[in-house]
Amino acid sequence: MLTLPNLLTLSRIVTVPLLAGLLWWPEWQAGYAIGFAVYALMGVTDYFDGYLARAQGTVSKLGIFLDPIADKIMVAAVILVLTAQGVLTGPYVGDLHVIAGLIILIREIAVSGLREFLGGIQVSVPVSKLAKWKTTFQFIALGALILGQGAPDWTVMVAGIDANVPHTVGLITLWAAAALTVITGWDYLRVGLKHMD
Repeated sequence: MLTLPNLLTLSRIVTVPLLAGLLWWPEWQAGYAIGFAVYALMGVTDYFDGYLARAQGTVSKLGIFLDPIADKIMVAAVILVLTAQGVLTGPYVGDLHVIAGLIILIREIAVSGLREFLGGIQVSVPVSKLAKWKTTFQFIALGALILGQGAPDWTVMVAGIDANVPHTVGLITLWAAAALTVITGWDYLRVGLKHMD
């Protein structure tokens, strides 16, 4: 259990309350700047726990179980806190950007349930390349949204509106992640439906 990859995975789970606390006050720029650093560090551990487990030959059942859970806890916590604090908002559509976050959360819950069902009948569903792109867009989106609150002066004028560059990038990539979420979620569901007769 106490291998380095597993400890890195566990560190992500343990760090989630700290990250949520740093993001709780949108007007606290320093908190969001520190939160961005913590979030980026959590992303680095996400890469290295899998890499080290494969390189060292220490892939474990615990690690396979915990890694996706750690990712989902982190993503869900960030989306919920950013929504609660009014960060998922932007020009023209206001807080409708929350829908992109909601789509991501619904998919994560649905796919987790589907994987549990398929695991019970010993059917594995490999992660597709498109799902990996979804995860990449998701990671960039949430990081950019956090950074936008920590760096409010990084703005440009777009169509007569002062747009915070990281925040705008975050909203765009969040919708891209939501779109890929729907596509990959349907792919998983289609596989699952074949085994539900």
